[in-house]
Amino acid sequence: MHLSRVISVLETIAIAGRPVSASEVQRATGLPRPTCYRLLQTLAEHRLLDDRENASRYLIGDRLIRIALLGQSDVDVRLAAAPTMKDAAIEFGEAVFLSRFRDKSVEIIHVETPADAARSFVHPGLGHRPMHACSCSKAIAAFAEDGLQEDILTGPMRAYTEHTKITRDALEREFDQIRASGYAECVEEIEVGVSSVAAPIRIRNIGATFSVGATGPVRRFNARYRKQIGAQLIKVAAKVTAAIQLHGSSEAGSNKFS
Repeated sequence: MHLSRVISVLETIAIAGRPVSASEVQRATGLPRPTCYRLLQTLAEHRLLDDRENASRYLIGDRLIRIALLGQSDVDVRLAAAPTMKDAAIEFGEAVFLSRFRDKSVEIIHVETPADAARSFVHPGLGHRPMHACSCSKAIAAFAEDGLQEDILTGPMRAYTEHTKITRDALEREFDQIRASGYAECVEEIEVGVSSVAAPIRIRNIGATFSVGATGPVRRFNARYRKQIGAQLIKVAAKVTAAIQLHGSSEAGSNKFS
């Protein structure tokens, strides 16, 4: 399998922005028909292409999208997400943070703070967070593949405070709740007096690679406020999702089939 031919097929389908038939791909690439059809079949078998209806009409597959997302630098992701996050921080009056999953852990990579200097807020800081005890991690973990979830549920769970959930049953119930509500909560699980809420950033069917959250003092983050801000963060996450996807495809070029 020649790499240049694979790249040609993938670029043709990516640029189209819609399901593309095998004959269209063959005409656009100029590959011999048997070679083109064989490449399409092999790429689909490896989930780099997606033939959802088994109709020989192809889209870029979830596996390739995941690879592309993992390849985006933190700088690129921050540039894409920062404007939406800043608007949210100003609207909420709370610090808003972006987290990223990689290498079986979650890391806060960017924070936007509110503009009102008279209002106190909690800065979450950057860096890694435990998978079982932080809203940003749990928002991602709840939508993770079964293997990763099992690693979390069977792994060590440090009790940072008396509120930290450290049993499999408790965490499984919380994952169910997160999937039902669309957002995760951390109520004094990492630090007494501090709470946070986070929503997963989900792109197609590849799970959650990022999450966006807000944090503040527990005196403000009561149950009613957490529910309210959780619903708002779901909308923020949708905007950040679109921004990351747009940023990642900004250099894709014009549509060959237009």
